[in-house]
Order: sequence, then C-alpha cells, then structure tokens
Amino acid sequence: MKTLTKRLLCLSLCLLVLIGTVSGCRKKADSGKTDAEKTEAPKQEALTPVTLSEVAHSIFYAPQYVAIENGYFEEEGIDLTLINSAGADKVMTAMISGGADIGFMGSEASIYVYAEGSSDYAVNFAQLTQRAGNFLVGREADEDFKWEDLKGKKVLGGRAGGMPEMVFEYILKKNGIDPKTDLTIDQSIDFGLTAAAFIEGDADYTVEFEPFATKIELEDAGKVVASLGVDSGYVPYTAYCAKQSYYSEHPEIIQGFTNAIQKGLDYVNSHTAEEIAKIIQPQFSETEESTIAAIVGRYLDQDTWKEDLVFSEDSFNLLQDILTEAGELKEKVPYKELVNTEYAEKAAETAK
Repeated sequence: MKTLTKRLLCLSLCLLVLIGTVSGCRKKADSGKTDAEKTEAPKQEALTPVTLSEVAHSIFYAPQYVAIENGYFEEEGIDLTLINSAGADKVMTAMISGGADIGFMGSEASIYVYAEGSSDYAVNFAQLTQRAGNFLVGREADEDFKWEDLKGKKVLGGRAGGMPEMVFEYILKKNGIDPKTDLTIDQSIDFGLTAAAFIEGDADYTVEFEPFATKIELEDAGKVVASLGVDSGYVPYTAYCAKQSYYSEHPEIIQGFTNAIQKGLDYVNSHTAEEIAKIIQPQFSETEESTIAAIVGRYLDQDTWKEDLVFSEDSFNLLQDILTEAGELKEKVPYKELVNTEYAEKAAETAK
C-alpha cells in the first residue's frame, strides 16, 4: 500500500512539473507577441464555420481564391469550407437542403426559385463578375472568326436555363443567328466534361471556362477563337446569395463574408496577373503557375471583375431580359426582393 502511495505521489509531482513546464512555454511564447497579436488569438479560436457552394472551380473566380489563400475569411472570423457543386442548379439544391450556407452561381437560379413561389428563397448580396467567363474554342486558330461561321456547325453548349448557355444564345441572336435552326447545340454533356468530349473529336466548337479552354490549346486539340465575355458585353454573370432564413440568423456572417470577398477583389484589381497566379496556384495545383498567369491576364484584359460587389438594378434587369429572351422567364420578379446591396455597400466603404 505504501509503495502504491509513493508511486501516486511521484506521478502527481511529475504531472505538476509537466504542467509548469507547458505553462512556462506558453508564457515564454506569449511574451514575444505584441498586444495586438495576443488579442487576435481568441478570434482564431472563435471562427464560425461557413460552407460555400460554388458553381464551378475556375480561375474565373480568382478574387474568391485570393480571399481564401490570403486568409481574409479568417480575418473576418470565418472558417470557410468550399465545395464545388458543378452547376447552378446543384448549388441551389445544396442551399435548400442545408448542405451549404452561401451559394455562388448565376443569379438566374435565385430568380427561378422565387418565381416558383418558394417562401424561403435566396437573396443575392454580392456580384463578383460583370462579364461572361467562357470562351468559344474551335479546331484551329481563326483570327478572322465571325459568329456567322457557326451556321451549320455543331457546338458543345451548356445546360438549358444556365447562364453559359443563355449568354451564348444571347450573342448568337445579337448576330442574327437562330440558335434552334442555324446550328446544332449539343446540351447532353455534363458540365465540366465538354472539354474532354471535344478533345476526343466530338463537335466543331465548344464553349469552355478556364482552365479547360487553355487545356484544349495545350493539347493542340483546338484554339480559342472568341470570348463570350467580350462579345456579350457587361452581364451580371455570377453572384453570392443566401436564403432569407440565413440572413435573419447570421447578418454578421454575411457582412464578414462580403468583406473578405471585397478584399480579394481589391487585391486582384491592384496586382499583376503573375502576382495573382502565385497566390491562387494552390487552388489549381495541376495547372502550371505560368498558365494560371496567362489565364488571369486574359480575364483582366476583358475587365471581368467589378470594383465593388454592389449588384445594381440595371444589371439585374439586363439579366431578366436575357432570361425572358431565352424563354426561361415568363414574368419579371422585383429587384428589391431578390437583391440586398447593404452588405456590399458597407464592404466597399470599409475598403476605402
């Protein structure tokens, strides 16, 4: 019994020494920190988990990845989980089912849900891109390409009712081409698989996001012949949204999230393509940094990203015009019901 007591006493003393040593190490580590660094520690421990569902993982969304890689979300108290849902319809499904808190996609999805009479519909709070981010890829380089050249051809397009396909058809109509009779648009291939199908020899042209357009070029399977972003003009292509119930419960998260994206936007609008590529390269580990820089440069040249995240009424009305022309919207919906600019305006003001 005495032996057991002695062992327990020795164990207790060892634990006290160990605790004292760990405590001493913490004090020593803390002693080298500034007051500001000491106060930041509790914030890091209190990060709020937020799940963001994106429509695609593309260099087109560079400001978002800059915000992730530069730690802007952590600065705003957010522990962000990013999931790629591969399609606006799937992003909306993730939000409705509770699999995502915030959605990033074309705002047409939120309009469809509202028009169907949903009570807890999604409201857009930040517009990121102001031009289409996809490109028309042909079999060969064609500096004299005209949209009329697509007559009688087969093109791999996008999902009916989605922004990529609607903007493509919008451009065709602007150039006097009937999407239904003047060419064949194959919409049967899933998003993200069209580049592979094109490389295998299917179709004369394909509409691709980056890095898939550049991948086709690198494999000598085709060449970019036109930019949908340039030829469509300014279009509210992608925006962030959340359900009304999430807004009411987490307004501070929406603001912090918007602040982080604004910081990423500011970085992209004030740095070179090479600097941006270096930051976001971990998000595209299978793509060479020089290739990422070339793609970012292409997007910068066509004025892809906004200066702020405010989703204006004019942009929203243009989007509805495109939906109506595509036969996807019978009756327009109210801007004030589906867009909230409060958070974007505050983020822009804070960034000044």
